[in-house]
Amino acid sequence: MRIELTGVSVEVAGRRLVHDVTLRAGSGRMVGVVGPNGSGKSTLLRCVYRALRPAAGTVRLDGADLHAMDAREGARLLAALPQEAGTEFDFTVAEVVAMGRLPHQRGAGRASAEDTARCARALARVGAGHLAGRGFLGLSGGEKQRVLIARALAQDPRVLVLDEPTNHLDIAQQLEVLALVRAGDSAPDGDGRAGEPGGRLTVLTALHDLNLAARYCDELYVLAHGRIAAAGPPHDVLTPELLAEVFGVRAHRVRHPETGAVQLLFDRLAAPAADS
Repeated sequence: MRIELTGVSVEVAGRRLVHDVTLRAGSGRMVGVVGPNGSGKSTLLRCVYRALRPAAGTVRLDGADLHAMDAREGARLLAALPQEAGTEFDFTVAEVVAMGRLPHQRGAGRASAEDTARCARALARVGAGHLAGRGFLGLSGGEKQRVLIARALAQDPRVLVLDEPTNHLDIAQQLEVLALVRAGDSAPDGDGRAGEPGGRLTVLTALHDLNLAARYCDELYVLAHGRIAAAGPPHDVLTPELLAEVFGVRAHRVRHPETGAVQLLFDRLAAPAADS
């Protein structure tokens, strides 16, 4: 399932934070949104997963206006992991993941055997099956993040929106989670969907680490001051010139010895010489 943003602008408290953004993530593709702090990444994604409404423009899934959909219908198609996600109540991990099945349940929302099995498979996929009986509030930050990703996968979406999904994860976990999302099926048991090769999820994610973005994303959109500064494959987008202009750093590009993905080494930009 493809996701398309056309001319999207977002306002918060009367201030326009995102300006006329047009973005496309093709079916089964992983697309990253990168940019410095305050560039509008999270605000844009909040509009995509319907925490905010666009002041202008549209968000469409396979041509259908997402904001015009019934909430349950939208939740069957799109799952999200916000940057600050969680629960204030000490549910067990199994109960938190089971919340991902609510859009698929009718009436009183009683979980079926299939719901329970999908939740167990989602936990196993993120390496958190052993946490099922634990209280969510007692988990470490990294454990909580894995459980919330499992909840999103258990929702069985066609599109997954992730805002800084590697927060609180150590290096090995960051690589594992992004590899999982990158190769992920659109259903926890891997049953493909018609029209989507291998049933792969379409993923739209904001990432802070440019090297992770370059390694795992098919395309990148660079945001600066709420506007698109560049878009395209990571190798084409992450140029020293753009990184100096947008991020204020001097970048040295190298190739990953195994994947061939562009990787970056950073230095501070030289300070301008003082007038004599």
